Amino acid sequence: MHRVTLIPGDGTGPEVTAAMRQCVEATGVDIQWQMEYAGADIMAQEGTPLPQRVLDAIAETKVAIKGPITTPVGTGFRSVNVALRQQLDLYVCLRPYKYYEGVKSRYPGIDLVVVRENTEDLYAGIEFQRGTGECAEIIQHIERLSGAAIRPDSGISIKPISEYASARIVRFAFDYAIRNGRRKVTAVHKANIMKYSDGLFLETARRVAEEYADSGIEFEDRIVDNMCMQLVQKPELYDVLVLPNLYGDILSDLACGLVGGLGIAPGANIGDEIAVFEPTHGSAPKYKGQNKVNPTATILSAVMMLHYLGEDEAADRLEQAVAEVIRAGDQVTYDLKPTRDDPTAVGTSQMADAICAAIKAS
Repeated sequence: MHRVTLIPGDGTGPEVTAAMRQCVEATGVDIQWQMEYAGADIMAQEGTPLPQRVLDAIAETKVAIKGPITTPVGTGFRSVNVALRQQLDLYVCLRPYKYYEGVKSRYPGIDLVVVRENTEDLYAGIEFQRGTGECAEIIQHIERLSGAAIRPDSGISIKPISEYASARIVRFAFDYAIRNGRRKVTAVHKANIMKYSDGLFLETARRVAEEYADSGIEFEDRIVDNMCMQLVQKPELYDVLVLPNLYGDILSDLACGLVGGLGIAPGANIGDEIAVFEPTHGSAPKYKGQNKVNPTATILSAVMMLHYLGEDEAADRLEQAVAEVIRAGDQVTYDLKPTRDDPTAVGTSQMADAICAAIKAS
């Protein structure tokens, strides 16, 4: 029996996590779910989107899976996802991007993995608001130390990248490649311009790669803007990408586009002892309660979770059932149809029912 913290999320989160739970239980794996709540709805009730009891529950069970949680744009609370990663030291954001037959895509056959550093870079949350005394003081310090002139009406964000965090994320990428029979690790950066932050990331990546010289895993690096072009032109040349936080976020969405969209993109946030699994997509609050959105990304996140728990056979059966339903194409949500207005599209729960039926028939 496995104990797992389940956080439904908000918006469409409760619907996709219910579908996920149904499919996981159909595999026969014995899971005791511990329900916890976070997000915009809890913020309205308790004044915080991430109560301490949620962190405590995850720290106790060591494994969690969550639905999407709304992050306000420009105002309001910071991302719950970012807070979870930082407070639980979930330094790896692991996102596999795999093509499934039946999904509309210009790139059939894609099988990429993005390994994103989760705790540093511009997502560290070290910011100073325009017009505040703290921001003016930071501007003065920067001008005094660097000689660079900064406009006084600027906002400031700090981009820390450490040797420690860079080394452990690159080691994770190599270890993942070895465990999963991958062939190559590509470090992505902008070291030609940001020589002391991205430059440190690249220098560290090259040093760590030397530790794996006898592993059979190839190593290379790419400048991030060139990497974007390469992924669009010839994605088949790449395998495991390891990136600092911001570039990892951006290239994750690019990779989603290669395989057919956010609706089929799972993810995991992993530390040394704790892992939190979640879909890559957002909460889509405009579809809340409509039984409309695609549950695949959340279900595939559960596939990752089952592998993490050592339930490889169940994970494989669940992924095969998802692939079978998508390939058949008759019991899928609107975004997986050839046209998004296809009247034969089914709802979230009906697609989950079809996946469960495929599991039982396997």
